[in-house]
Amino acid sequence: MRTRDSADGREGFLTMPRSRGAISGVLLILLGVWGAIIPFVGPLFGFSFTPDTAWEWTAARGWLEVLPGAVAILGGLILIGSGSRASALLGAWLAAAAGAWFVIGRTLADPWGIGDVGVPTGTGSGMRALEELAFFSLLGVVIVFLAAAAQGRVSVRGRRPVGAAPAGGPHTHGPAGGVGAEHPDEGQEHRGAHEYGPAQGEQGPGR
Repeated sequence: MRTRDSADGREGFLTMPRSRGAISGVLLILLGVWGAIIPFVGPLFGFSFTPDTAWEWTAARGWLEVLPGAVAILGGLILIGSGSRASALLGAWLAAAAGAWFVIGRTLADPWGIGDVGVPTGTGSGMRALEELAFFSLLGVVIVFLAAAAQGRVSVRGRRPVGAAPAGGPHTHGPAGGVGAEHPDEGQEHRGAHEYGPAQGEQGPGR
């Protein structure tokens, strides 16, 4: 019985409702799609990094934007479809790694020989700051935040329903009916009182 209860406990801990990570998963997919496709379509709207050419593939775009975007999408899909805490946590960690790479990838690009993603093409300082945030810094921070929130949600274990007795509880082995189960001596005292008391109809002394 103990082995079976332990197995049931582990199974209950690992399983979770599929809706637990659905919202975070959808948001991570949308952000991953944005991060992976914006370098190719942004030049069409004057919102890009150099080279300011739409649909032009470069190694830097592939490593620093398409790769983390695809990993974020994968993590979001795992979160949406997972009914297991272990796999859902894996998806959240993948998304967190993708967000972190959006933030620090360009710093490591030169030492690792990945290539240079270019500079913002905005005409003003405000526009250039917005492109920097939307393509890398803020995008990565939001992805990491959503991944951390998803980790917290999928790690929470549901409470036991109110009134549900635990398996093997202290009152599961008592006799049926419950009368005299907790205090067996009480029943003996009542039986003794009936056996040695005056018979029915017998009058007491002095009557």
